[in-house]
Amino acid sequence: MDELPVALALLLVACAGTAAVATRDPVRQSLVLGVLGLALALLFTVLQAPDVALSQLAVGTALTPLMVLLSVRKVRRKARSERREEHE
Repeated sequence: MDELPVALALLLVACAGTAAVATRDPVRQSLVLGVLGLALALLFTVLQAPDVALSQLAVGTALTPLMVLLSVRKVRRKARSERREEHE
């Protein structure tokens, strides 16, 4: 196995993981989390684990960021409605 693609994929995962941790806004963080999931799927593909890559692609790239976005939306909506009730 050639080490260069593995090293590049690991570097991409490290950069995406660091960016996900460093991002403070939850909406942007969920988007970076999707990029991290994509980078991990690429790493698994390079490591010849296509079944794990497909699972990571579905869960890590699509479902997890979607769940985070929906949760943030619900929390913000609830906070907005509570602020409106306080002013009434």
